[in-house]
Amino acid sequence: MMVKFMVNRIKERMDWLFKRESPTASANAEELRLNFKSRYHCFKLLLNANNRCLEGMAEMEQALKGGKTFGMSFVRTLCTAISVNVLTMVKNLQQLAPGRYLELSPRFDQIQAALELLFNPIAQTGETRLVIPFDDIGQEMANVVGGKMAKLGEIKNKLGINVPRGFVITATAYERFIQSNDLQDEIDTITQSAGADDLKELDIISARIQQMIINSTMLPELKAAVEQNWEALEQETGHPLPLAIRSSALCEDSLDSSFAGQYRSELNVDKDSFNQVYKEVVASKYSVQAMTYRFNKGFRDQDIAMCTGCMEMVDAVAGGVVYTCNPLDADDNSLFINAVWGLPKLVVDGSDSFDLFTFSRTPGLTIVKRQINNKKIQYICSRECGIEKVEVPPQEQLTPSINDTTAMDLAKIALDIEQYYKFAQDIEWALSKSGQLYILQCRPLKQMVRTKALPPLTDLEAPLLTGGITASPGAATGTVYRATRDADILWFPENAILVVEQARPRWAPLLNRAAGIIAEQGGFAGHLANVAREFSVPAIMNISKAMETLEQGETITMDADACAVFKGRQDTILSRKPMAQQNLMRQSSVFRLLEQTSSLIVPLNLIDPDANDFRPSSCRTLHDITRFVHERSVHEMFNFGSNNNFPEHSSKQLYYHVPLNWWILNLDDGFTTKVAGPHVRLNQIASYPMLAFWEGFILVPWDGPPPVDSKGLMSVMFRSTMNPALVPGVKSKYADKNYFMVSKNYCSLSSRLGYHFATMEALVSGRASEDYISFQFKGGAADYDRRIKRVEFIQEILEDYDFSVVVREDTLSARMEGKGTQVLKTRLMILGYLSLHTRQIDMIMSNTSRVKFYREKIGRDIDEKIIAPHFNPQENEEEA
Repeated sequence: MMVKFMVNRIKERMDWLFKRESPTASANAEELRLNFKSRYHCFKLLLNANNRCLEGMAEMEQALKGGKTFGMSFVRTLCTAISVNVLTMVKNLQQLAPGRYLELSPRFDQIQAALELLFNPIAQTGETRLVIPFDDIGQEMANVVGGKMAKLGEIKNKLGINVPRGFVITATAYERFIQSNDLQDEIDTITQSAGADDLKELDIISARIQQMIINSTMLPELKAAVEQNWEALEQETGHPLPLAIRSSALCEDSLDSSFAGQYRSELNVDKDSFNQVYKEVVASKYSVQAMTYRFNKGFRDQDIAMCTGCMEMVDAVAGGVVYTCNPLDADDNSLFINAVWGLPKLVVDGSDSFDLFTFSRTPGLTIVKRQINNKKIQYICSRECGIEKVEVPPQEQLTPSINDTTAMDLAKIALDIEQYYKFAQDIEWALSKSGQLYILQCRPLKQMVRTKALPPLTDLEAPLLTGGITASPGAATGTVYRATRDADILWFPENAILVVEQARPRWAPLLNRAAGIIAEQGGFAGHLANVAREFSVPAIMNISKAMETLEQGETITMDADACAVFKGRQDTILSRKPMAQQNLMRQSSVFRLLEQTSSLIVPLNLIDPDANDFRPSSCRTLHDITRFVHERSVHEMFNFGSNNNFPEHSSKQLYYHVPLNWWILNLDDGFTTKVAGPHVRLNQIASYPMLAFWEGFILVPWDGPPPVDSKGLMSVMFRSTMNPALVPGVKSKYADKNYFMVSKNYCSLSSRLGYHFATMEALVSGRASEDYISFQFKGGAADYDRRIKRVEFIQEILEDYDFSVVVREDTLSARMEGKGTQVLKTRLMILGYLSLHTRQIDMIMSNTSRVKFYREKIGRDIDEKIIAPHFNPQENEEEA
C-alpha cells in the first residue's frame, strides 16, 4: 500500500504541475526561445529521472545476484523510487509533446497495479476464532496457529503422543490485537530504514516497537476467550493451572528456517500475569535477534503473525532435546538424547553441561554410549517467580538425569514422530514428577553430508585450545571478540570470531557477521548451534577455558571439525576446509518478491526504435517505458527547431572535412557561438563529453570490415536474405543514423553504424558524485551466436577499464560513475574507438585466432593511444 500511496501522491502533484496550457508554436522568435528553454528544462528533468531509474534497476539486479541481505523495506523503497522516476519521465515527455503519448499513462498504471498486487499482505485463512483448543488442531492449521503448535496438535491427535493440555491464540487474534491498537502503520514507518547491518540502529528501533506493543491495550474479546479456555483446563484438572506461554509464529520451525530461540517464551505463568506476558511474547517478534534473523533469511514482516501456544506447565524433574539423527553427518545412524535435571531450558539455551545418551538405530534400538556430566544447576518451577535457577544437590550432580528405561521410551517416541513426518526430528521433551514423558516441541532436523576425512596435519604448532564438541562444521580465521554483555553485540567487528561463556540464543544477531563461534558451554542441540548450522558458521562448544586463554583482538584459526583452536592465520587448515557460503536469501519470501517485482521492472523488450512494435502498447515493463520515453524525447527535441522554423535550435549536420551523417542538436551551451547555416564544425562545438567521444572515434583510422571466414559471410548473407532491410544499399531503417544532443557538460548519442545500434549518455561536470557515462549496444547482421559473442567481446574490454557491464542476450549495458574528469574522458574516448572498430566484427566471432588478434590489437590501441597519453598520476591516486 505504501508504494501505491507514494506513486499516487506524486501523480497528483505532477498532474497539477502539468495542467497549465503548454506553449504552442509561434512566429515570435522570443516565444520560441522561451518555449525551447522550457522544453529543455523538461528534458533535463526527464534525463535525471531516467538516470535514477537505471541506477535503481542496477541495484535491483545486483541484489538478485545474491550475497546482499535486504528486507521488505528495501524492495518497497526501490520499487517506489523507480516507479516515481518513470512517472516523472512520462509526464515530462507528455509536456514535450502535448496531446501525444497519452497512452503511456494507462500502460504505466497497469504495470503499477500489477506491482501493487505483489505487495498485498498474505491471503487470509478465513479463520475467525481467536483461541483454539489443542484437541481441534492439526498440521493443516499451520497458517492459523503457527507451525510449532500445528505439529504438536498433529502428534497429539493423530499419534496419541503425550502433549501438555492447552490452547493456541491464533494469527487472527494477533492481527486483531495489532489493528485494535493502530500499531501496523507505525511499525511499517519505523522499520522502513531497518536492516541487519546496523545493529545500533536496529537496537533503537527494536526497543521502540516492543515498548509500543507492551504499552498497548489487551483486546477484550481475546482476554475473555483466554479466560474461558483456561478455566476449562482447570475444571479438567481440578486445580489451579499455571501455563507455559510459547511463541508459535508463522514460518517458525520450518526446515530451512527454525527461528530457534529467536522469540520469547515464558514458563509457569499465572492468570494475573498473562496479559503482560502475552504482549511480551508478541513484542519479541521485534527483538533485535528476531529482526536480524528475519532480515538475513529474507522474511517479510507481514509473513510473520505471532501465534501463541498456552500449554499446561510441566513441573519437570528432567528435560532436554532428542535428535533422531546426527545433524553433522547424514551417514551416521545414531540417535542422541540430551538431558538435564529440571526444565529443559539449560539444553536449548546452551548454558550448562548435560548428559548425552547415544543410541544405535540398527539392527535394533540400543544405547551405545552414556556421557554423564557434572550438572551443577537446574531450572525448576517456583510459586513466587515463575521459574528459578537453583543448584543441583551435590549427590545428584554426577547422577544420570534419566535412567535407561526412560531414555529408551523417549527414543521410541522420537522415532515414531520421525516415521510419521518421514524426516529427522529435533524434539524438546520433559519428564514430569509422576514419570510421564511429554513432548513440548518437534521440528524437522536438517542433516549435513560429512566431508571426507583428511589426514592430520603434521607441520602445525600445538593448538591453543582443544576439546569440546563440533556444533557446526568448518574452519575459520579472524580476530577474537570476547562478549559478555548484550551491549557487546553493538560493537562486534565484521568477520571476527565470537568467544563467549554460554552459547545463548541472544548471540544469534552476530551470525551474519561472525567468522566463527567458540563457547565454553553448550552443545550441538542448543538453539545457537542450530542457527549457526543454518548460517554455515563454524562453531565449537563446551570447550574449556576459552574466555581465559584467547586474548581480545588476537588472530586465531579455529578448526571446528577437529575441535581445535590455533594461534594466527593457518592457511593449510583453511584451504582444506573451505566453508560453503549459503545464500540465505534465495529461498526467502523477500527474495521471491524481489524476483517478481523485478520481472515487471527490469527486462527490456523494446530495443529497436525503428521496429513496428516500438510503441506504448508494447511496453511490458517499466524499463520498456523508460526506453520508449527516452527515445521519443530525443526525437521531440530534435524536431522542435525544424517543425517550428526555428533555425537557432534546429539540428546541425557535422562537417568534418566533408559533411558527415552525424546530426547535432545544441540543447543550451553546447556550441561555442551561434551557428548559422546547416553545418557545424568541431571547433564550434563546446561539449566536453562529445568531443572526448569524437576524439576516440577518429583516433585510429578504420581498416574496414575484418576478413570474413566463409561461415561468417554465409551467416550475414542468410540473415540479409531473410531480412532485406539489412542488405547494403537498400534504403531502410538500417541506414546509418547518428544523432548527438549536447550542452557544455552533457551529451546524448543515438547511433546506428552498419548493422548495430548504440546509445550513449554522459555528464562530465567536474563533480564526481554526479558525473556518469551510460552506454547501450545491440544488433549485428550475423547469426545470434556471433552477436552474443560480440557483446561478450565488448563486455570484456569495457570491464578491463572499470565499466560496470550487464549483458542480456545480444544487448549490452555499461555504466561508470563516481570518477574524475580525466578518467571519464579516456572512457568516452574508448567508447568512441569501440563504436568504430567493432563494426561488423561479429562476422569473425567463430574464428578463435581472429578474435584473439583483434582483442590484442584493440587492447594495444587503447593502452598506447588513449590511456598512456592521458595518464594523470595525481587524479588516479585520488580515485584510488
